[in-house]
Amino acid sequence: MRVAVTGSTGRLGRALVRALEDAPFTGPMGPIAWTRLDFDLDEPELVAAVLERDRPEVVVHAAAWTDVDGCAREPGLALRRNGTATGALARACAEREVDLCLISTNEIFDGSRTDGLGYAPDDEPSPSNPYGASKLAGEREAIDAYGATDPKAGVLGIARTAWLFGPPGRDFPRKIVDAANRAVAAGERLRVVGDEWGTPTYAADVADAICELLAEDAHGGLHHLVNGGTASRAEWAQDVITRMALDVAVEAVPAATWARASQPPRWGVLEPTPLPSGEPMRPWQQAMADYAPVLRREVAR
Repeated sequence: MRVAVTGSTGRLGRALVRALEDAPFTGPMGPIAWTRLDFDLDEPELVAAVLERDRPEVVVHAAAWTDVDGCAREPGLALRRNGTATGALARACAEREVDLCLISTNEIFDGSRTDGLGYAPDDEPSPSNPYGASKLAGEREAIDAYGATDPKAGVLGIARTAWLFGPPGRDFPRKIVDAANRAVAAGERLRVVGDEWGTPTYAADVADAICELLAEDAHGGLHHLVNGGTASRAEWAQDVITRMALDVAVEAVPAATWARASQPPRWGVLEPTPLPSGEPMRPWQQAMADYAPVLRREVAR
């Protein structure tokens, strides 16, 4: 199976390429790693030529503008990059009978529920910020693209995830380490938001789950791919502090403590969907245990 990955140098894209390199179904040539030179969210009309050049059977669309505050400041640009560009890719894939697996987000839900349950795939989306709205627009554009073609023209899958961590870049754990060091130097507590909840999710685990779906030809439809369990931002920060052996106290504070351009969902929990193996993705704490040595090496550089 020829699998192309957009955004292959990003957090999830990089993990996907690595996982697909180890997947026997991609063959000796492995996955096709598309960078911004191959698929630019600001020039999506050029993707048809790239599809003709590389002729993938499946495209995993991990590229996105994920700066939620940037999206709030420039909602029109967010809509073009995460909505319009996704639609252009979806139409080009559907016209060529290429399957598409679109990566989406928990932020298509407003996070207002109070029953303690995660959002299920069939719950009604209601984004509370421009990032979520732009990603929902991308979902709908893709659904329209595949719905407007012959059902045999390709399969569309949408995989939503949340609170991704892992290399490269400054993910939440790395930001916490940096903030903790500043707090120690200033002799202060580390203040972290305590009234936002979600599921910290390891990019490598999401990549493995997508590989499993592809291997079993089960990638069509809606999937919620998150590690097990929930945490507040402050609880996650405490986990990071403990694993990194940093001597600082964590103080949970309201999200309103800091003014932000974006309004993240207070309850960002997704209900995980079953994988073909029947095995759920592992708890986020186990994933953090695997990531901690990687984070230590990153911090030491």
